[in-house]
Amino acid sequence: MVNIKVDKTASRGIAVAPAYKYQEIELSPDTYIPGSVEEETEKFYQARDEVMETLKKLSADNEIFAAHMEIAGDFMLQEGVISKLQSGQQNVQQAFQDTIEEIAAIFTGMDDAYMKERGADVKDIGKQIMARLKGTTLPDLGNMDREYIVVAKDLYPSDTVKMDTRWVKGIITEEGGVTSHVSIMAKSMNIPALVGVKGILAHVEDGMTICMDAKNGEIIVDPDKTVLDEYEDKKNAYQQERLRLEQLRMQPAVTKSGKRVSLCANVGNVEDIRHAMVMNIDGVGLFRSEFLYMENTHFPTEEEQFAVYKEAAVLCPQELTIRTLDIGGDKELPYYQFEKEENPFLGWRAIRISLELKDMFKEQLRAILRASAYGHVRIMFPMIISLWELQESKKLVEECKEELRQNGIAYDEGIEMGMMMETPASVMLADEFAKEADFFSIGTNDLTQYILSVDRGNKKIAERYDSFHPAVLKAIGQIITAGHKEGIKVGMCGEMAGDSKAVPILLEMGLDEFSMSAGSIDYARELILNTI
Repeated sequence: MVNIKVDKTASRGIAVAPAYKYQEIELSPDTYIPGSVEEETEKFYQARDEVMETLKKLSADNEIFAAHMEIAGDFMLQEGVISKLQSGQQNVQQAFQDTIEEIAAIFTGMDDAYMKERGADVKDIGKQIMARLKGTTLPDLGNMDREYIVVAKDLYPSDTVKMDTRWVKGIITEEGGVTSHVSIMAKSMNIPALVGVKGILAHVEDGMTICMDAKNGEIIVDPDKTVLDEYEDKKNAYQQERLRLEQLRMQPAVTKSGKRVSLCANVGNVEDIRHAMVMNIDGVGLFRSEFLYMENTHFPTEEEQFAVYKEAAVLCPQELTIRTLDIGGDKELPYYQFEKEENPFLGWRAIRISLELKDMFKEQLRAILRASAYGHVRIMFPMIISLWELQESKKLVEECKEELRQNGIAYDEGIEMGMMMETPASVMLADEFAKEADFFSIGTNDLTQYILSVDRGNKKIAERYDSFHPAVLKAIGQIITAGHKEGIKVGMCGEMAGDSKAVPILLEMGLDEFSMSAGSIDYARELILNTI
């Protein structure tokens, strides 16, 4: 019997079932003398088009695959393959693999976990097209006929979508993160999932019984009868807990003393909103608009952005807080060359980029304003450190309003304009900012990093990155006090908002809005309802 502790719960739940070791097939490029550039290019187009046709069918039910279809049809992918074919003696398989690795590296090299996981989506497309180029059939997890816990090095959305929830009782992977699309899909399918479990494949054989607790992060391989009986009891208790939490969803987030707070979701696209809406959220506290830019081959046009923001506003009319473009730092664009910086986290990023690239910024602002005619849309500016930045941003919004007004285009004249509170400067000037902003949203991820001078991506000093540090808590308190003094709403969209240890503290401080990943909402609601 082997007992393994895990710290990455992707989708909560408890399962007991035999193991199914999912082995990926070898997809290394074949070594062969390439034909003409035209012949090799045609092979690429044929393989890509076949994959896109499959993705088109899948996208009807899941927006994740609509995004995958965009990646497969990306001009940068096409140009990367063709340029390699034209410049050397590579065959199409090698040229394609090199291009996919280059594009995936843009995402996997980022510090932000959510951004990093988008590299897995690129690799998923790569796997599917490469299989077509090699004439190989990929393994199919839809062919199961009995209960299993799937154990794999990693899984991609194209693997997960085939799973039959009657038979797949759990997922364990050696790689991957909690913000991956596979993790999101596992939650939506109510399949317990643990990711980043290093070395699990070495401990498991096909058919070996596994007990997994994806609530507390525990895996027991080849358990004895005592453990099996214990896990059957835990599984039944968990199912009862889930039913109880789901029954609480229709209750507003009100403490026992009567304080009503907003319980919102952090999202990166419309599909994320759909997953969160079933939990009866009060709105979206953070819509990360940068994905429209990062998963594209060009700066998205006003119309392209408007279509997405409008769909989101219609889907979640109670509140949709769109953060304006937040790139730079570890978030780069494949079609825009950033200058090399000594310390990009302290460099040209977020609002600094937007205020310099004003035409691009105004396209986004007009798209957001137009979407505001379809729901309660709010604009949120990131990385503000001076009153001038906030005032200049608001001035540009007013310019965009006038342009829309002259063209007879509808928008919300009273649209709220707020800011992220994520720098020491914003904390020290909170009293002044509160007179200019319509709301605050505390970004604890960056705020903690900057206040403590700790790089949150540096494993050597990871233990020093602590959002419960007295300095960070004091800063949060100062922000809430300053906001309330001017009568504005103060929310939090950093990871701390969904931390079970933090919720009671933040309620005591007077936080008005808690915005978090959808998977934490049910648990946060129960905590709020039980807090005095």
